Amino acid sequence: MLLSGERAQRTFQMGCLLDGYEQFRSFDRRELALVEPLRTLRLIHYSAWLAQRWSDPTFPINFPWFGTSDYWKGQIQMLQDQCEAMQDPALMV
Repeated sequence: MLLSGERAQRTFQMGCLLDGYEQFRSFDRRELALVEPLRTLRLIHYSAWLAQRWSDPTFPINFPWFGTSDYWKGQIQMLQDQCEAMQDPALMV
């Protein structure tokens, strides 16, 4: 969630993030392969979390876009993008 841009930019950003993280604790770089699968899981869990609140009377007021065809089209597109991202090699820094 902290990285953006083209692959070279994301690799640089990840390097900066890990440099800062490793000032406090070591990091096993092999775990970078988990970034995209975990991002995908977070997207799915967020939609599930929202869906569980469907019967709450305040839900439609606060989340009027949930359940619309535009919402689900966007979710499908994000998941398709994530499937492609999981096929790419992990960012290695």
